Amino acid sequence: MDISVIIPLYKEEESLPELHEWIDRVMQANHFSYETIFVDDGSTDKSWAVIEEMKSKCPDIRAIKFRRNYGKSPALYCGFKEAEGDVVITMDADLQDSPDEIPELYRMITEDGYDLVSGYKQKRYDPLSKTLPTKLFNATARRISGIHNLHDFNCGLKAYRKDVVKNIEVYGEMHRYIPYLAKNAGFDKIGEKVVHHQARKYGKSKFGLNRFVNGYLDLLTLWFLSSFGKQPMHVFGFLGTIMFFIGFIAAFIIGAGKLWCLAKGIPQRLVTDSPYFYISLTMMLMGTQLFLTGFVADLVSRSSNSRNDYQIAKTI
Repeated sequence: MDISVIIPLYKEEESLPELHEWIDRVMQANHFSYETIFVDDGSTDKSWAVIEEMKSKCPDIRAIKFRRNYGKSPALYCGFKEAEGDVVITMDADLQDSPDEIPELYRMITEDGYDLVSGYKQKRYDPLSKTLPTKLFNATARRISGIHNLHDFNCGLKAYRKDVVKNIEVYGEMHRYIPYLAKNAGFDKIGEKVVHHQARKYGKSKFGLNRFVNGYLDLLTLWFLSSFGKQPMHVFGFLGTIMFFIGFIAAFIIGAGKLWCLAKGIPQRLVTDSPYFYISLTMMLMGTQLFLTGFVADLVSRSSNSRNDYQIAKTI
């Protein structure tokens, strides 16, 4: 099979038939063999009923329905798991991504040899309150990830070589950083294509401004995991050791100074009356705690068996 198109959705009943018809026209015109995988992220409208109706007419449709709303990353994770195409295309269900981009994305993967191609919505139809934070967010993501040629990490329209989606783990809200996840997995041939961005035709955005705060927190988490996820002791143990020895040396100096004064008969106040004694003691305790945190984190790092355990109600 040439292409798997994965479409995560949440309450998009109005746009689904038009989107699928558009995808089908593009696929037929280019003679692609394909499948469309809809992942219903716990929609409370008629989205699943619309998908079932489309499935009765179009055998190339596959679909997954979550019992409740988990988020875009779990939807993509489950879609990636089911995808069978040599090239996997992801796009949003709100008609803001154009299926007309699919042939060129496919060519860039199969002929130009990219592992991943991310869309770049150079001209956007979003309000200023969304575009400015997005630019700042992408600038930060480029600097931390080291993928300097991407301008839009969060664009839903992306193309992947099949091996990429089968070897990365998308969880939490990490869908924003799939290129970073792919790079960390060894797929470093990452390209970008300027794509057409359309104004939303139906409904309204399901994402609030809190996604920008969450995005930065997720980026810091991913940076830490990629840098120290396999050896958390390298950061916690190092910081703990440094703090412990600074505290120990400070306590030693305080004690040595007290003994020297006693030997010379110089009046000196009690060690416990000095604030520096408690500062040094606190640093030793904190250093010990950080060291133990690193040790425990080394034992449990990335060992959760239920991180991607999602309750699926139906599959067709």
